[in-house]
Amino acid sequence: MPAPLDRARTRSTTHRSLAALAVGALLLSGCSAAKDAMSEVGVGDGSSDEASADETTAASFAEPVLQASVRKGAKNVAVDKVVSVKAEHATLKKVTVTSPDGPLPGTLSADSRSWIADDRLEPGVTYTVKSVGQGEDGTTVRSTSSFTTEALTLDQQTYPSVAPLDGETVGVGMPVVVTFDIPVADKRAFERNMHVTTTPEQPGTWHWVSDTEAHYRPKKYWQAGTDISVDLDVNGVHAGNGIYGQEDRRLDFTVGDAHVYKVNAATHQMKVYSNGELLRTFPITTGKEGFTTRSGVKVIMEKFDSKRMNSETVGIPAGSAEAYDINDVQWAMRLTNSGEFIHAAPWSVGSQGYANVSHGCTGMSTDDAYWLYSMTRRGDVVEYTGTDRPMEPTNGYGDWNVPWSEYKTGSALS
Repeated sequence: MPAPLDRARTRSTTHRSLAALAVGALLLSGCSAAKDAMSEVGVGDGSSDEASADETTAASFAEPVLQASVRKGAKNVAVDKVVSVKAEHATLKKVTVTSPDGPLPGTLSADSRSWIADDRLEPGVTYTVKSVGQGEDGTTVRSTSSFTTEALTLDQQTYPSVAPLDGETVGVGMPVVVTFDIPVADKRAFERNMHVTTTPEQPGTWHWVSDTEAHYRPKKYWQAGTDISVDLDVNGVHAGNGIYGQEDRRLDFTVGDAHVYKVNAATHQMKVYSNGELLRTFPITTGKEGFTTRSGVKVIMEKFDSKRMNSETVGIPAGSAEAYDINDVQWAMRLTNSGEFIHAAPWSVGSQGYANVSHGCTGMSTDDAYWLYSMTRRGDVVEYTGTDRPMEPTNGYGDWNVPWSEYKTGSALS
C-alpha cells in the first residue's frame, strides 16, 4: 500500500493528466468543449491546487502515540515503580490508573504532554491504565493497558511506627521517633522521603540511631507553641535487600509550654521552670553509690499513675541485698530505657534534700510527685547535674546529649 504522501502525489498527477486531455479536447472540439472540460477538472478556478495542498497537509501529521511507562501485560512489577504516561504527537486529555483498591492519583504536566503518578504502587495488585489524548490533527486517540505488581510478604515490608501520636501536645525536648520493624539498609532512599515541617520554622535534622530507628530534633529545644507536621512518604520505597516500605505515615502534633526541670544530685534539689519562670523547688533523692544517677539531658518518655518496680528488670537479682519489688509506685515518669524514673518515694522522705539513697531514680514526696506529674507532658526536659556518670545518647530520648555539629552527621544525607 503506498504511503499517504505517495497517494497525494498520485492523485495530483492524475489531475494534471486529466487537464492535459481536456486541452487536447479543446483542439479537436472547439471552445465550447474545452470550457466544459476545464470546468469538470477544476482547472482555472484554483480548486485543484487547493485540494492537493489540503491532502498533503493532512498527510504530514505523524501518528499520535500514548505510551505508559509500564509495559502492557507486565508481571511482577516492582512497587517502587512510578507510573507515567507520555504523549507523542498528541496532548493528553485524561489519564486514569485504577485497581481494586481504588484510583492512583497523578498530575498532568503543564503542556499536557505527560502524566505522572503521585504515589508508588501496592504489592500484588493489578492496575489498569487508561489514557485519552488528541492528535495534532484533532483526532481522538485512546490507549488501555494493564499490569500486575510483585506480591510481597510481611517479611519483605518494613512498617514505621511514630512518636509522638497524631494530635498530641508534647514538651520542648520531644524528638520525632520513627521505628521500623524490619531494618532499613538504604537509609538515603528512606530519608529523602521523610519530611518534617514546623511553624514557626526551626532548623532540624534526622539522626539514625540504628538500622531500625531514626530520630528528628531541632538545633535547640522546640519553641513553645510550635506546630509540627511529619510526612513519612515511604510506602513502596526500596529499603535495600529486597525490603520495601509498607505504609506512609502522616501526623501533626503541637509543642506545649516549655517545661524544664533542673536536678542537682549533689544538692538534692529539683527546680521546676515553665517558660523560663521558676515555679517551685523540691527536695529529692537520687542514686546512691553503685547506682549513681546519670548526669545530662533526659526527656520524659512515658507516664504511669501507678507502676510495679522490680529490681530484676534492671539487673538486680531477686534475693540479693539490693533486691526490691514494689507493686504500686505512684506518679512514675520514665526518663531512660535503663530504668531511671521520677516517682513518689514516701519511704525515703527523711533523706530527700539531704542524701542520695535510691537505686538511680529520683524520689520525691507523694504530694510533690503528684503536683509534678499533673503538669508534665511527654517530651518535657529534665537536666541533671552533680554526678560523674554521663547520660548515654541512646538510653531513651538522649538526643540532646549530642552536640548539634555531631548530631547532624547522623543523617544519611549529610
